[in-house]
Amino acid sequence: MSEEKIVLITGAGIGIGEATALAFAKNNYRVVVTDILEEAGQSTVSKIQDDGGLAEFHYLDVGNTESVNAVFDELESKYGRLESLVNNAGVAHRQPLAELSDDQWDNTINIDLKGMMRTSRAAAGLMSKNGSGSIICLSSIAGADVGWAEHVPYTAAKGGIIGLVKGLAMELAPLAVRVNAVAPGLIRTAQSMSVEHSVGPEGLAAMEPSVPLGRIGVPDDIAQVILFLASEQASYMTGQTLTVDGGLTVAL
Repeated sequence: MSEEKIVLITGAGIGIGEATALAFAKNNYRVVVTDILEEAGQSTVSKIQDDGGLAEFHYLDVGNTESVNAVFDELESKYGRLESLVNNAGVAHRQPLAELSDDQWDNTINIDLKGMMRTSRAAAGLMSKNGSGSIICLSSIAGADVGWAEHVPYTAAKGGIIGLVKGLAMELAPLAVRVNAVAPGLIRTAQSMSVEHSVGPEGLAAMEPSVPLGRIGVPDDIAQVILFLASEQASYMTGQTLTVDGGLTVAL
């Protein structure tokens, strides 16, 4: 059995998930890269391996219980343990309330909130056999601190993650499994650069002056905080949400 710590990251093919996978790999973790974007996920694995790290790809749809359980069952069979889980996978679609259907609402909540419950439930069973573990969930300042017009399901899901983390933290504390969240602010990702579903390049540029630190964040800004929460340096933290936004919500 390998002595490297093992981390599983959802949505690790692009953006914050990819940056987080690379950061963990550089810190000597074996990285289980998961995504529904197989080509992107394999690309993340290749980048890690080309840099001398350890990584493998698994297709995982957080919106499907069978898909989640199959990956964690395979992980348990192969390694028998898991030190960290990073719940990053999610979707955000522009959906004006007047046009929002029940199915659109259900789909976003199923992926962005219930998906994190599914993976956390599976991970907790495996971590309990280790006697410890760390789960980190990606929330957002949209939901945790502010609202986002035409993104009501996303905002509700990201707000719900705060409650999910608190509930999980209390239930899993006796197992020495810590659960925390990160709420990113304006980060330069494919999602935020989407004109159709987010603010787009011009929107980001217009909002940049409102960030006290004077810049839009990059995925690695979030990855490093996630890495900290998984580390022994955060061993006395659980049930917390860290806002990482360059001071934006403080200035509002």
